[in-house]
Amino acid sequence: MEASTLLTPRVSGALSPCVKLLLLRHAAAEDARPGLSDADRALTPRGRERMAAAVPGLLARGLQPARLLSSPLLRACQTAEIVSEASGTPVEILAALAALPSEKLLAELKGDDALAVGHEPWISQLCAWLATGRIGAAGAFPFKKGGAALLEGEPEPGGMQLLAFLPPRVLRALGDAG
Repeated sequence: MEASTLLTPRVSGALSPCVKLLLLRHAAAEDARPGLSDADRALTPRGRERMAAAVPGLLARGLQPARLLSSPLLRACQTAEIVSEASGTPVEILAALAALPSEKLLAELKGDDALAVGHEPWISQLCAWLATGRIGAAGAFPFKKGGAALLEGEPEPGGMQLLAFLPPRVLRALGDAG
């Protein structure tokens, strides 16, 4: 499959609503250090720059999310703001993206196409749960900082198909090609 078609919307033959969900790990952030809470770790200048280079490739490939969801942790919020500036989609803070995936989180993902910004290990666990039905399969989906996974289907355990798993360098290349 050509890189330019990876994020092109597909028409589903399913009768139930088919949701596209892009899971995005936050961009590179400050290292942990004494006196800085984990929640307050900000993106590095390089992390901001690289995410800004990747976002146009996502948007040019047909993924215009109706909802842009973010963990409340600063680095995720800053990553979501970069996406928001490029897409025009406002950021919604969703505390459940900063914890082990839950039924409550799945309920929040139902409805419209969405882009969700989160953290490891929870973003890998969410991807595994949606694609395989097992949170424990997270090791099969190692998100790099700024990496993404595109899923389609019903946001329930095992109810989504993984369409693309994109490391950050591929996202930046898609941005350059856009």
